[in-house]
Formats: sequence, structure tokens, C-alpha cells
Amino acid sequence: AEMFARLSGPANVLIMPGLQSANISAKLLRELGGDAVIGPMLVGMEKSVQIAPMTSTASELVTLAVLAAGGIAR
Repeated sequence: AEMFARLSGPANVLIMPGLQSANISAKLLRELGGDAVIGPMLVGMEKSVQIAPMTSTASELVTLAVLAAGGIAR
């Protein structure tokens, strides 16, 4: 992948340098954007791992369960 590649559409993944900046950004996006925020997601684990924040809605919990089940199926 090219480091400075041009996107052909809007980005739907944000990668943050640290936990604090990721948490602040996710909360801002959730409040201001009104869209679903999925995460945090842990990659590189032997098994599928999803973390459900205490403030997760029922819809977000279902989404996390589907993502976890998809990771198990691989």
C-alpha cells in the first residue's frame, strides 16, 4: 500500500495514536455525527475479541456480537 495514496471515497476507518485521543475522537463522532461508532477493536489476538463499553446501545452490542462471531468462523 502506498503511504500517501489518494482516496476515491470518504474514509470510514480512523486510526488514533493513543487511547486517550481515540476515546475523545470516538465520543465526539458519536455525539456530533449521530452515526454508530464500533470499537475499540483488538487485532492480532489468537481469538476474536470485542470490547463493549458500558454505554453501548443494544444495536451496538448486536453489531459487536456479529463481528465476534465472524472472527470465530474464520
